Amino acid sequence: MSAYTLQDLEKRIHERAKASAGESYTRKLLDKGVGHCAKKLAEEAVETVIAAVNEDRERLISETADLIYHLLVVLEARGVTLADVEAALAARSTQSGLDEKASRKGG
Repeated sequence: MSAYTLQDLEKRIHERAKASAGESYTRKLLDKGVGHCAKKLAEEAVETVIAAVNEDRERLISETADLIYHLLVVLEARGVTLADVEAALAARSTQSGLDEKASRKGG
């Protein structure tokens, strides 16, 4: 089992965001704006869904890794941290998932 964490990836993305676009894919994505980053995230989400339904385990793992990377790039572009997301998840954990979902606008 790898000791590499989502926090490690978040830190690496934050560091790579400071590099030049010529040496960092992360910087290149960020330079194209949050809309472009979000589009890449959506593409990876679709690829992950397809892998979940039609591909083998290894393909699903690979696509999930791509999805998580692109999600963290979008968060970086918007100045949102994993700690922010974890806080939202912690707040939701005080009620059942069904109750939490029903409490959202539009239920």
